Amino acid sequence: MPRHAHAADTATHTVRRPNRPLDRALVGAILAAAALLGPAHAQDDTITAHGIATFGDLKYGPDFRNLAYVNPDAPKGGEMSVWAFGSFDSMNPYTVKGRAAGLASIFFETLLTGTADEIGTAYCLLCETIKYPADRSEVVFTLREGVTFSDGSPLTAADVVFSYELLRDKGLPSFRAQLSRKVAVAEALDDRRVRFDFEDGIPTRDLILDVGGLPVFSQAHFTENDRDFEESSLEPLLGSGPYVLGEMDVGQTVVYERDPDWWGADLPINRGRYNFDRLRIEYYADYNAAFEGFKAGTYTFRNEASSKIWATGYDFPSLDAGHVVKAELPNGNKATNQAWVFNMRRPQFQDPRVREAIGMMFNFEWTNATLFYDLYARVDSFWDNSYLEPEGPPTEAEVAILRPLVEEGLISEDLLTDPPYSLPQSGDRQLDRGNLRRAAALLEEAGWIVGDDGLRRKDGQVLSVEFLNDSQTFDRVINPYVENLKRLGIDARHVRVDNAQAEARERPPNFDFDLVTAFVPTGYIPGSELRQYFGSENADDDVFNKMGLRDPAVDRLIEVVLAAETEEDLHASIRALDRVLRSLKFWVPQWNKDTHTVAYFDMYGYPEDLPPYSLGNLDFWWWDADKAAALEAAGAL
Repeated sequence: MPRHAHAADTATHTVRRPNRPLDRALVGAILAAAALLGPAHAQDDTITAHGIATFGDLKYGPDFRNLAYVNPDAPKGGEMSVWAFGSFDSMNPYTVKGRAAGLASIFFETLLTGTADEIGTAYCLLCETIKYPADRSEVVFTLREGVTFSDGSPLTAADVVFSYELLRDKGLPSFRAQLSRKVAVAEALDDRRVRFDFEDGIPTRDLILDVGGLPVFSQAHFTENDRDFEESSLEPLLGSGPYVLGEMDVGQTVVYERDPDWWGADLPINRGRYNFDRLRIEYYADYNAAFEGFKAGTYTFRNEASSKIWATGYDFPSLDAGHVVKAELPNGNKATNQAWVFNMRRPQFQDPRVREAIGMMFNFEWTNATLFYDLYARVDSFWDNSYLEPEGPPTEAEVAILRPLVEEGLISEDLLTDPPYSLPQSGDRQLDRGNLRRAAALLEEAGWIVGDDGLRRKDGQVLSVEFLNDSQTFDRVINPYVENLKRLGIDARHVRVDNAQAEARERPPNFDFDLVTAFVPTGYIPGSELRQYFGSENADDDVFNKMGLRDPAVDRLIEVVLAAETEEDLHASIRALDRVLRSLKFWVPQWNKDTHTVAYFDMYGYPEDLPPYSLGNLDFWWWDADKAAALEAAGAL
């Protein structure tokens, strides 16, 4: 039940990170460099290939015909329609101003792209080949012949450099900061070749995939239309992707139409994908209204996020008549890391004992049984539901990473011996009295004492907590949590706001919230986005680091993760980072399920064997014209 219902499984055009899913990286040993690329050739310490892998080989060789999980003969046509929460007033997803429409990045392609059945690989999309030395200190991308923007104009190396410089100089502040520290020089060698030289003294593992995953915009269109990259706009920038903007009713509906002249339709990486003529997103103010819209056939695909609706709401006529399919499909992704996060810029939340006590009062077990129909599992780890989640005491490799931080006084010694921190389990009653006593002891230890009025104070200030919430369906989860906190002596409040107010209060420079539901994403092979979500550098002006986390041990461990040169070192460093992040108690993790609970009008097809890391309904599903005609004849749509 995520706070916002996103356009389910959006079709992206960036390098995928596993469980986003793709990541990047450097090979452990230079001697193995040629093997990383599968069929490729290496001369004079230079590798030329059709893709790049982090550890091991690419799954798909240079002559692959299509991805294994698609139907290469899938018919083209029809429409896939989904819903989204709230509203939108912009088609620019690269600025903090305004609220971008769902799928607003669909117009743009990247030099490299990932797949949904691999971890840590990327293949040429706009490029034909990549050429780089084994140390990955530089790279030359050679563009494919005939690549064009959607207006038919050629896409050249100059557009790639222009796009990089635009993102470096005008992108989101934290992204801008990360990008500028990586690239020393970006230059167009000619119309089809672009070269990136990377800065000295930084890990090169991720850099080729970093620059290969940047969206490419048309320089001519941008200049001729006097665009401002940092401003909100309803006029999208010009890209080269499979879809263009069709219809738009601001704040209500947006439709993307497949470009019949798309340059990349016949590429092996794209065969069997982007099958729908139209992708439509309908916006709703709340979950219940959206569900009613689905039952009425206003949109046709729903990735159900409400356990209550899933368990009790699917009894309407279209389902009973067989016009709607209700299915649980496999989901191999790691947990989404949905959680309430504390705004640690607030003085009352700077003490970890306060954060821990507040976290203990959320009774997941009661919530899951009473409100969620036992559909979920509790999230503990930032790499939950994956092989990267640490268990038990740290291994020797993890201890070796953590010990210097203990010796410098940056983390406590128990991190070398104890299992990772998890919130305690609760009983089958809404208020767990054992956890109430433990939480009260923590607050008293931190100096928050109960007064005659039953409220806790320190230095004359009442301990208050406000839940900022813009989702009606979260009311039934937050309200019992608030009641538990009040029993602890906390002035707890549940404040309902609309989507626009939530956006304004959660984003910099305001950060006007105490606790808010957020996603704290991580990848199997995380890159510099770790600095954006957890790093100190931009903690006070970063849209991603909502917590305002500033911790020197975390900063150090992020650099260890980024510098890991073998798969074993990477896994150990991620688990060490997870232990330290959890020890800081800046989140109250929520829940996750390992299936996609979906419902759709029975006019779609999808591959029998879905890939582990993507549902793909906007990507490699397809429209069945005969089934659609039958639904229309029956009056189901």
